[in-house]
Amino acid sequence: MNCILFDEPTTKINLLPFTFTRPVAEIRVGILTIKEKWGRSLQADYSYLTDSYLSKKFPSQKSKNNLYINGSILPNPLFIQALNCLKENQILKQDQIPLAFYGNLESLEELYPYIEHFEKVSFPDELKAIHQVYDIFIQNGSVLRSDFELLTKGRKSNPIDDPHTAVYNKKDVFLEENVNIKCSILNAENGPIYIGENTEIGEGSIIKGNNSIGANTILNFGTRIKGDSTIGPYCKVGGEISNSVIFGYSSKAHDGFLGNSVIGEWCNLGADTNTSNLKNNYKNVKIWHYGAERFVDTGKQFCGLMMGDHSKCGINTMFNTGTVVGISSNIFGGGFPPSFIPSFSWGGSQGLTTYQFQKALEVMPKVFERRKKILTEEDVELLKHIFDVTEKYRSV
Repeated sequence: MNCILFDEPTTKINLLPFTFTRPVAEIRVGILTIKEKWGRSLQADYSYLTDSYLSKKFPSQKSKNNLYINGSILPNPLFIQALNCLKENQILKQDQIPLAFYGNLESLEELYPYIEHFEKVSFPDELKAIHQVYDIFIQNGSVLRSDFELLTKGRKSNPIDDPHTAVYNKKDVFLEENVNIKCSILNAENGPIYIGENTEIGEGSIIKGNNSIGANTILNFGTRIKGDSTIGPYCKVGGEISNSVIFGYSSKAHDGFLGNSVIGEWCNLGADTNTSNLKNNYKNVKIWHYGAERFVDTGKQFCGLMMGDHSKCGINTMFNTGTVVGISSNIFGGGFPPSFIPSFSWGGSQGLTTYQFQKALEVMPKVFERRKKILTEEDVELLKHIFDVTEKYRSV
């Protein structure tokens, strides 16, 4: 079977800034990305149908008979059963949102005209999906449990050899190969703990489930990670983290609090960076919404920092509740920076200017080299497109 995970246009806008640089199905929630979940749940070849500027890096691989699946949906048995019953010229929908159909679609722009005349089949059961940026951390705990079962079923964890590390509810702690732990606490009484291969857990670290630590990640000594958190692969973290998701290749290496937040790839939070995740008056948090192009009420009491790929902040940065930072911004200085920081911005509470593209481009290859990665021409073209289309936000 050939499956193509498509970006439903409204959802893709709602998930900015994270979907500036990736298809929706490349979002990490729980342990795995959405695409990785599908790869383990339904045997098929997978690719993407996304915006044209992303298509070079994330191409669509088509065959004669393609099953298109909404890339925001998290797989479950009932939905997979519905897919197996789906026929050609039918479209599976829920609340008018297209979920899946068979076809041969050339571009994302043609999605709605293409499916207009399909026979509609309703999916009545509960469906987990990521529709808003805050869904990523809100759903992370329950999705992490599902991913843990998916990854560890029928397998045996590698042992913890360090005699000075305390483990609570050992059966729900799973280590991949070559994990180095020294004098730490792993408490899985409230949920599982998954630790990827080649990971280093420094002395005095405390990890409470639910929790996932991705492959090749370093926890500096004294790191405290509370439940419902995911640290993606190739990260370096320290300080206190609570109910947050870091996609991968990012650093929060020092003390400071990160709560109810989502951090993209290739980000760096300077020493003693802190995020507010609860307003002093306990009212709902408002955040910048790219679809509405204004601040909107999340309906949530807790919401911290949403930071897009390649963004960085200096030491002692203080982020207000519900701050949204775009792609490749550089934030520094005293006081609270604005609660919406457009992509390619430079500055902080005293004002923002444009972080010129060529200046930003000087930094990125150095960051990639530290992780033994190469910034490709495709990456540069993609980022230049984002720089151009986000100019309107920097001029407000």
